Amino acid sequence: MLIFHPLERALNNMSEAAHTKSGSRIWLTGASYGIGRSLAIELARSGARIGITARSEDKLEQVQADIEAAGGSAMPLPGDVTDRAAMKELAERMRSEMGGIDILVANAGTHLRTEVERFDVAEYMSLMNLNYAGALNCIEAVLPEMLRTGSGQIVGVASLAGYRGVPSAAAYGASKAALIHFLESMRFDVRDHGISVTIVNPGFVKTPLTDKNEFKMPFMIDSDKAARIIRRGIERKKREIAFPRPFSSFIKFLRILPMSLYIALMGKTWKRMQID
Repeated sequence: MLIFHPLERALNNMSEAAHTKSGSRIWLTGASYGIGRSLAIELARSGARIGITARSEDKLEQVQADIEAAGGSAMPLPGDVTDRAAMKELAERMRSEMGGIDILVANAGTHLRTEVERFDVAEYMSLMNLNYAGALNCIEAVLPEMLRTGSGQIVGVASLAGYRGVPSAAAYGASKAALIHFLESMRFDVRDHGISVTIVNPGFVKTPLTDKNEFKMPFMIDSDKAARIIRRGIERKKREIAFPRPFSSFIKFLRILPMSLYIALMGKTWKRMQID
């Protein structure tokens, strides 16, 4: 019987992770700015072959140039994730060019503040269509091939705001909660087919979206650091990537509280986050 030293096992795992990331064919949506842009550069720098999607072709070309400057390569695939047929076409283009798609990172999304004085159902459903249905359109575009080959990884970028209701984020949180629930359920259905599911739940990350927030954002990190955290989690095929740790631990704690305690503690926390 062979007995492996823990260090040797760790080195073997590191070698396997390095092998997995190098040359992996990754389709990343929402790649034109923020977390998506930083993640595209981070993944390409690690040796992955990247297909990048966003609505703006000009911005994608700039991201491609930044990736090439960092020593990587990328294939621009401009398109709108809310267009179901277009996502199937983009996935087929990437498969034709690269021979397949190993990993989908469904990152495209946006944020809208919910204001009860200006209740707008059309606006909220548009957010749901982008943040939730947009991810599903991309999953639909890659899943049949992953099932056929018996391998693949589906990564969905949700948010800690999807754990439980938080002030001013009713529509945004609902869209992310839907994505979290869908991916958690889907994991049971695809795991016997060799497909893994990773849910990314960031806290506050400095991006053009969070720049619009008019409240204090605790434990905020920059998008490059977020990209490194996500890349490592993808390589390890983690079920969930939640960060930054102090804030995500606090939000996870709030999730298990009884409703009355949650309302009281979240209310006090929200007051402290307001800018004087």
